[in-house]
Amino acid sequence: MKIDKNYDFTSEDEIYRGWEDSGFFNPDKLPNSKKRKPFTISMPPPNATGVLHIGHAARMATQDIIIRFQRMRGRRTLWLPGTDHAAIATNSKVAGILHDKGIEVKDIPRQEFLDEIEKYVAKSRGTIQKQIRAMGASCDWSRERFTLDKDMNHAVIEAFERMYKDGIVYRGQRVVHWDPKLKTNISDDEVDHVEEKTKFYYFKYGPFTIGTARPETKFGDKYLVVHPKDKRYSKYKHGQTFELEWINGFITATVIKDEAAIIEVGSGAMTITPWHSSVDFEIAERHKLDREQIINFDGNLLPIAGEFSGMPIEKAREKIVAKLKKKGLLVKVDEDYVHNLATNSRGGGTIEPQIREQWFINVNKKTKALGGQTIKQRSLGVVKSGEIEVIPKRFEKIYYNWLEGLYDWNISRQIVYGHRIPAWYKDGQIKVGHVAPKGTGWKQDPDTLDTWFSTGLWTFSTLGWPKKTDDLKNYHPTDLLETGYDIIFFWVARMIIMTTYHTQQVPFKQVYLSGLVRDDQGRKMSKSLGNITDPLGIIKKYGVDPLRLALIIGVTPGNDVNMGDEKIGGYRNFVNKLWNISRYILTSVKKVELVKTQPKAITLADKWILTELNKLIESSTKDLETYKFSAVGEAVYEFTWDKLADWYVEIS
Repeated sequence: MKIDKNYDFTSEDEIYRGWEDSGFFNPDKLPNSKKRKPFTISMPPPNATGVLHIGHAARMATQDIIIRFQRMRGRRTLWLPGTDHAAIATNSKVAGILHDKGIEVKDIPRQEFLDEIEKYVAKSRGTIQKQIRAMGASCDWSRERFTLDKDMNHAVIEAFERMYKDGIVYRGQRVVHWDPKLKTNISDDEVDHVEEKTKFYYFKYGPFTIGTARPETKFGDKYLVVHPKDKRYSKYKHGQTFELEWINGFITATVIKDEAAIIEVGSGAMTITPWHSSVDFEIAERHKLDREQIINFDGNLLPIAGEFSGMPIEKAREKIVAKLKKKGLLVKVDEDYVHNLATNSRGGGTIEPQIREQWFINVNKKTKALGGQTIKQRSLGVVKSGEIEVIPKRFEKIYYNWLEGLYDWNISRQIVYGHRIPAWYKDGQIKVGHVAPKGTGWKQDPDTLDTWFSTGLWTFSTLGWPKKTDDLKNYHPTDLLETGYDIIFFWVARMIIMTTYHTQQVPFKQVYLSGLVRDDQGRKMSKSLGNITDPLGIIKKYGVDPLRLALIIGVTPGNDVNMGDEKIGGYRNFVNKLWNISRYILTSVKKVELVKTQPKAITLADKWILTELNKLIESSTKDLETYKFSAVGEAVYEFTWDKLADWYVEIS
């Protein structure tokens, strides 16, 4: 038998094509398919905004190991691939490309912009598909999905309509996270808090002292809030009014007793700005208080600010403080105050809370669809009861804390790309559904839905829901979700919310949370640091096997891993060793055949190596069943190098 002296990893594309052509990535084409017990993984869909990074490669390697292991055990394995339209990121990316060409989105028709996005996404998805294949991922390409496919859009509209009829989806005025830079709302979990050193101001407010880092929001403050049990203010009654000199003249303020005030912080007294703070909004809701907008959607002050009207926040702040100081109302300034500035993780814009009439999901309303429970209760219950197992278990506490503090979920986005909200308005009426209402005068909501609304349906919409398909019957609930721990709120929790509501099933029986892949210095990979690693570049240099080994060995669930060329290069040597061992054995024997049962030992050395091999099979099976992939990799490495190569092959 003639075998090349060195392993040529450039032939991997050809090898993959052979696998794909065999049809065995499709569970329906396995021998005796219907008699096999199914095992399903829904691939977390990469964003259609460019190319995959090394973190995606780690996800692909882990899921492929799991799916191949289950396939080898005789399961009818479905690994369903796909991509996510990633509305805000894609919308912003293509808008930026057009801007560089001198074209502004506001100056072109909606459909023309959508056409540009679709061209970009088609190219990007092609790149992603190529990368997934290059990673050796044995997924079923015949079932590949995209979150904006026609039938996927049908599922999204159906989900929205059902939840609307049930009163779970509603339209109302609440505080949202508004990004003046991108001109859209974002979800709670897309807000990044950046530590910032700023000034903290204390002002005289009638007989009280209040503190704030944002004096520009205080023009409309006419409610003074103290804790009901704060003895310092026991002489003031709830609802009592008093006159005071404020920024633009005299105002009448009202005392509000509410437990949201913290006795131990500052003076224990605070004014509230219900329009620009979710905490203040909740206080105003409880006590039926007025609220007034101070800052517009461009981040500039409104006419209520008097001579400061039209000014950007940053420009107005010190001018407002100077005016209050001149009036004798500035008590003191803390120059070293550190607070967390809310920014948009998708574009870096500073978040400005705003009250807007938008669409929300009520997380606290009981519904028949969940057996009389709320979304919060059911989503907590499926993990607490063990219906869903979280690996590692320590992430359960983080999941519980997030759900317990969850506000109603804002699902409106002010962008063009995405699933358009299926609601039409006319003279105060609202119609929701798949088609526009008959008659003239109806206008569809221009907004699109939060991406997490549609990806929350991922495990079952990809299988044909709302139709009762064979795929839905055979492959749902899925068996496992493997994803990074950093999206436990973004996606994992929302899949549990949407799936338990719409199917009365869990989306997956287990969720395996992997760590993040960092650079060789332990830094998170980012464009600004210039340390993002392209897996295709590594594959061209080393081949895919060394990369997969480097991403698996030394890695444990939920813990980050550092990645550099040195580690990958080390495993290239191991892959070469495997090739050389195989080449030596295959060129040294008279006949090569597939062994279906374990051969009988002839020599003492044979008996020893077969015993060691059986130990490896037993331990590896046990470790693969419990997702201890690193232990398997280490054991295979040690057996191959130290026992098979350095001892058994040498002695032969």
